[in-house]
Amino acid sequence: MEKNDSSIAVFTGLGHGVFHGFELSIPLFVPIWLSTFDVSPTTLGLVVGAGYALIGLFAPIAGVLADVYGSKRLVLLSTGGMGLSFATLSVLHSVVTLTVTLMIWGAMASLYHPSGLSLISRGAEKRGTVLAYHGAGGNVGMVVVPLAAIVLLAFYGWRTVTVLLTVPAAICVLVGLGVSFDETVSESASQPRDPDRSSLQSISNSLRDVVGDTRTLLVGGFVLVFAIQILYGIYYRGIFTFLPDVLTNLPIFEAVVVGDRTIEAGQFAYSGLLLVGIFGQYTGGKVSDRGSSEQALLGTFIALIIASALFVPASTVGVGPLLIVCVALGFFIYAFAPIAQSLVAEYVAAESHGLSFGYIYLGMFGVGAVGAALAGATLEYGGVAALFGTLATVMVLCAALAGVLVFRSPS
Repeated sequence: MEKNDSSIAVFTGLGHGVFHGFELSIPLFVPIWLSTFDVSPTTLGLVVGAGYALIGLFAPIAGVLADVYGSKRLVLLSTGGMGLSFATLSVLHSVVTLTVTLMIWGAMASLYHPSGLSLISRGAEKRGTVLAYHGAGGNVGMVVVPLAAIVLLAFYGWRTVTVLLTVPAAICVLVGLGVSFDETVSESASQPRDPDRSSLQSISNSLRDVVGDTRTLLVGGFVLVFAIQILYGIYYRGIFTFLPDVLTNLPIFEAVVVGDRTIEAGQFAYSGLLLVGIFGQYTGGKVSDRGSSEQALLGTFIALIIASALFVPASTVGVGPLLIVCVALGFFIYAFAPIAQSLVAEYVAAESHGLSFGYIYLGMFGVGAVGAALAGATLEYGGVAALFGTLATVMVLCAALAGVLVFRSPS
């Protein structure tokens, strides 16, 4: 890669890793917060869900801000803000302040994807290669940061661990401040902005364009894809928010002793599930390139229905069958992303791809955050069986919509 591309790849790869590292570390603190703040799973599900919701709800606005103020500034603000928010968790003593802090974290996290992806699309000459490194950075972050949190929690209190986990964010900010690159390599992006137009005017005009483009976008096949993203987001957030707590409380997992410290084996199973997701993403991308994305999506959903339905029975049989189910969950949960992204490219005109991805993140992370509250309520009042039964039902709805896409597909 050229220097400009490599600089962007390093910067955005770090930012992507920071985002997913924080996102998937939060569930590890859920069991601790349940006892520390003496709240019910339903209440904590609402609290965590509120933070996650802002990731998606603010995503379209974040894209507009990136266009007006520049992507690099937004990425720096996002990673720095996520780090400071996580550090603030260490001094909280009430569920109210926990809620506010997680919502601030969500608002800062919402800035990342629209600004990071727009930086790559406008600043990289070899976009595909840079996007590959960007995805790899996210995969590394989603495995390494939660694993580090698991190990650190065995030796330090949770408040200390939240501070230590801000190190990757600090590194990303320092790299961003020290590296230079051209954000506007592409011809369309390099057109000079009107110096007579204020930032407020730019934002106002951009928002008007969003409203007009939305009317055109929300028709045809994309409506089905958007609905699938919402339902999948509910499933994704529902299963991950309380999964470390569920795995930790299963009697078949024995604690692992490291020196004079004890680490819950269920948390290692959670980390392993995330690791398998790397291979799921790679496979999902390959499958969508070589065949029908609609059929690949339907197959993925069917696999997740089966895995979700088998989780509770497998947990009563033994460690081996449960680990197989966890591997299937990790693989197919993350196989979804590249398949769904391919569908967006197929169902939306090229000039609307940016806005369409904004709505995709709005559906998955914003509306999908309802899954955290849904999971907390079903876990509290119905137990693990009710949780996975509900999640399997949500996935059945996803499969039904995917079936419609397969039926409508010309292939």
